[in-house]
Amino acid sequence: AAVGANASLINLLTNLFIGFSVGANVLVARFYGAKKEQDISETVHSAIVLGFICGLGLMVFGMVVAPQILVVMGTPADVLNQAVLYIRIYFAGMPVILLYNFGSSILRAVGDTQRPLYYLFAAGLINVVLNLIFVIGFHLGVAGVALATVISQVVSAFLILRCMMRMEGGCRVEWSRLHLKKEKVVQIVRIGLPAGLQGTVFSLSNVLIQSSVNSFGSVAMAGNTAASNIEGFIYMAMNAFHQTALSFTSQNFGAGNYKRIGKVLMECLAMVTGVGLVMGWAAYLFGNQLLGIYSSDARVIEVGLLRLSVICTTYCLCGIMDVMVGELRGLGYAVMPMIVSLLGACGFRILWIFTIFQWHRSLWSLYISYPVSWTLTASVHFLCYIMIKRRLKGDKEKSDMI
Repeated sequence: AAVGANASLINLLTNLFIGFSVGANVLVARFYGAKKEQDISETVHSAIVLGFICGLGLMVFGMVVAPQILVVMGTPADVLNQAVLYIRIYFAGMPVILLYNFGSSILRAVGDTQRPLYYLFAAGLINVVLNLIFVIGFHLGVAGVALATVISQVVSAFLILRCMMRMEGGCRVEWSRLHLKKEKVVQIVRIGLPAGLQGTVFSLSNVLIQSSVNSFGSVAMAGNTAASNIEGFIYMAMNAFHQTALSFTSQNFGAGNYKRIGKVLMECLAMVTGVGLVMGWAAYLFGNQLLGIYSSDARVIEVGLLRLSVICTTYCLCGIMDVMVGELRGLGYAVMPMIVSLLGACGFRILWIFTIFQWHRSLWSLYISYPVSWTLTASVHFLCYIMIKRRLKGDKEKSDMI
């Protein structure tokens, strides 16, 4: 419960800066498609420095301010002290967490998705082993969980930076060239800020939902947290197609291959739907066994199953929505998907909490807001894509005539 109480808050504080890594991804992919090595190099070095600076600022802010936010969120007294301990240790590692995110975004932008996976896999194994040592062996509890996470993130950041220092071409990182190039920083922020704001407000709606879950007590919090962890596996699998749509759309846009852009979207939508349906329903059907890993309490498992029955069975809708966002950002439209997502998902959920949920206070009425908001937002994103595609087609015809 203590760890779960922090999840939505951590996302709230980090998503703004992780959004900048999306800006770096789009920019590097576009220059890569256009074969502009100098621009790639300037973007890469600026992004690495920007990520580290943002991490330092976020570390200080999170360690000082986050505990007060947990109080405002109504975190129960029997959970609060452990939640504060966890979040302070976690935010101490924020510079390396952002370094990994920026570095992996850059590698994915040029089509290298394997090495970030290998490094994250290694860090994941280290995280598991350290959890067993710190929690079971040294009885460090929540502090052990946080320390294991931070140490594993240090490893992943080190591996990604070492990889980039050994690369050839524009993505190679050299210490002497690590500085902020104003023009590239402005472009990164122009694309990344809307993405970050979108993620932040998304997290704000999730903070309100977490606060609503908190009102049902620590048992509900524990069941909600266990189910959320299971959902995390599905989300990351689906998010891969968001990253794919983002990178390959940017590359083809930079290269002027507009015909491939539609093909990228259709294939990503088909794959994310399949993965979401298969993994989501598997998580629900095997929910008792999976939730049993986190807790043996029947009441906790019951709450977790309720969440899985609503969210996991419809999770493909979230994947479809995210792929549409990646497609629009890859085309250079950062503000449009932000506004649509803020109104369609975040605004809708907040409105739901203060209306439907107040009328019928139950965990089910809280959870059902997710699939409804995903459907609304994805539909509007698709309409936006059609309009943009027509505009691009018109611009292409004009340029051909000239």
